[in-house]
Amino acid sequence: MGKVWDTLAPRNLELGPFSAGRKPAAAGAWRHWKLARDDDGIAWLIFDKEGSSANTIDEDVLRELNDALAQITRELPKGVVLRSAKKNGFIAGADIGEFRTMTEAAAVQNRLREGHAVIDRLEQLSVPVVAVIHGYCLGGGLEIALACDYRVAVEDAQLGFPEVLLGLHPGLGGTVRLPRLINPIEAMTMMLTGRNARATRAKSLGLVDAVVAERHVKAAASAAVFGKLKTRRGGKLIELLNSKLGRQLAARRMRAQTGKKAPIEHYPAPHALIDLWEHHGGSAEEMQKAEIASFARLLTSDTSRNLVRVFFLREKLKQLADGQWPGKRVHVIGAGAMGADIAAWCAWHGFHVTLADTNPEALGKAVARAADLYGKIGHRRTATRDALDRLIPDLNGEGVHTADLVIEAVPETLDLKRKIYAAIEPKMAPGAILATNTSSIPLQQLREGLQRPDHLVGLHFFNPVSRMALVELVSHDQVSSGVLAQGRAFLGRIDRLPAPVKSAPGFLVNRALTPYMLEAMVMLNEGGKRETIDAAAQSFGMPMGPIELADQVGLDICLHVAESLKANLDRPMPDVSRVLRDKVELGELGRKTGKGFYVWKKGEAIKEGAAPAPTEEMRDRLILPMLDVCVTCLREGIVEDEDIIDGAMVFATGFAPFRGGPMHYARSRGAENIRRALEVLAQRYGDRFRPDPGWDRLA
Repeated sequence: MGKVWDTLAPRNLELGPFSAGRKPAAAGAWRHWKLARDDDGIAWLIFDKEGSSANTIDEDVLRELNDALAQITRELPKGVVLRSAKKNGFIAGADIGEFRTMTEAAAVQNRLREGHAVIDRLEQLSVPVVAVIHGYCLGGGLEIALACDYRVAVEDAQLGFPEVLLGLHPGLGGTVRLPRLINPIEAMTMMLTGRNARATRAKSLGLVDAVVAERHVKAAASAAVFGKLKTRRGGKLIELLNSKLGRQLAARRMRAQTGKKAPIEHYPAPHALIDLWEHHGGSAEEMQKAEIASFARLLTSDTSRNLVRVFFLREKLKQLADGQWPGKRVHVIGAGAMGADIAAWCAWHGFHVTLADTNPEALGKAVARAADLYGKIGHRRTATRDALDRLIPDLNGEGVHTADLVIEAVPETLDLKRKIYAAIEPKMAPGAILATNTSSIPLQQLREGLQRPDHLVGLHFFNPVSRMALVELVSHDQVSSGVLAQGRAFLGRIDRLPAPVKSAPGFLVNRALTPYMLEAMVMLNEGGKRETIDAAAQSFGMPMGPIELADQVGLDICLHVAESLKANLDRPMPDVSRVLRDKVELGELGRKTGKGFYVWKKGEAIKEGAAPAPTEEMRDRLILPMLDVCVTCLREGIVEDEDIIDGAMVFATGFAPFRGGPMHYARSRGAENIRRALEVLAQRYGDRFRPDPGWDRLA
């Protein structure tokens, strides 16, 4: 560990002999753990997983931890301090790669019992054990920390149980220990939502006993070992809420709230967690057994396997943004909603940003939007202050001269964009990149007249910028490969996921979403109720129905994209332009005007209570055209592979994550099955459902 070890553990540690637990082993036999004793008789057990940038838990790690605990038990110190040698955090959780190899519930249960035995052994040590937590402490890492007697958090610590995002709940005792340590309602909320608690919040919950600066870690750990650290534990409220009646009352409310966001047929894990606590929370031993059985069932389910797939899709897209780009200054043109949010997001991530617009009022609103955003995502006033200092309103567009990257985010009008490019390109610094946030205009049209078309790239953000992780990185046949690499690296620096796509009408995401939303409007014209149509999509697993989504996006934008795609694609599309145009001409643009297909109040669509239940055919009419476009984009080479399609659609549209992405769902359901269903729909409703020839390649 070298210098990292020196910074994490006190000086003058005496390295003790190591043991493999079965027979004596020479010092250094462990690959992932280091054990040493300081002058006060405290043993420091340091986790530094070999060959990994982050500490994760796997079978080998737990086996070595068991060996280390055996060594500690043979030569008892005054206390034990457990911490990480990784700079990025304590323990990031289980090695999710192992999940993919586990297909039998019985084998999973056996593995979990072995893991429980190790963590129980840690909990049962006869000397005080202190977990020192910095950075991320997630999942199994938090379960290890919960087995310690004390938890000392460094100021940057974040603690949480994200298992629900993988279709799981904690499986190494977290469901047992957390509700007994802190208010069980707060404990269940942490596990049901997967949200992290930062150090100060964790302290207020009683999840950690102290929050200290790194320089005070040794003193805090020693104070805990020698009984000098004041703690706040237990209490009558925790006991009352964990009673049988308390669990029953709380569980009833939890189920109602959880069912609204995570229907049990789509996401069984949170409901299984509620069942665990309600029915077994009165006995730690009984709940531990039930936790193991429940986790094993969930891990081998299709839902969890697909959500694990989505996790690795995210990792694949992240890796595309691993490169280096030294740029420091970004110039954004257009202070509308998208331009303002792009500028604010870039400033938050350390860039000096000039936001250009000829309208002073628009610039003022943009800065106010940024301040509001920073107040929601920031945790320190100084961070908000510094980000606002980096965001500079630019009425005269002077920032273009020094920018390393210029992002154009003006309305979707070809002539307007070309006019702006003609004005700014001569002013741009040599080597600066020109990016467009166009949502549908092919870059082959935008590049006409440019002196350096090889420096033009598409960076298509989605709304809201701060919450939508995906950005389409759009290429064309004249763009430099170096510019594309720099674009990917820039997206990595602002914590966004690049989805490389080739320039074509609508690219991938909008091209796939458009038939989904247009078919919904056809159904409206046929007399369908908007609530039923939206319910059809949501019953498939979409987070929002197409009518509500159209209102969210803006009906003016939907109209523009629909007309653009209809003009540029050689494929039948339903003509609903009149429906959209009527709304646009009335100024009923959706959420942003308070009325579209729905009336909107406080950011929510007002829906009628009773509506006919959707049919299977309605679901297919909405979903299958979206899959068909994905197959078309793959066949045409707009997107390189199925994983990028799945990742883009999940992270940009929320396409039913528990189904693993549209292409994965298509393969699961069967390409021939979907093609036949499309042919039936084409006979009933017209050629817009005619299946793409690309289905032959998937069969």
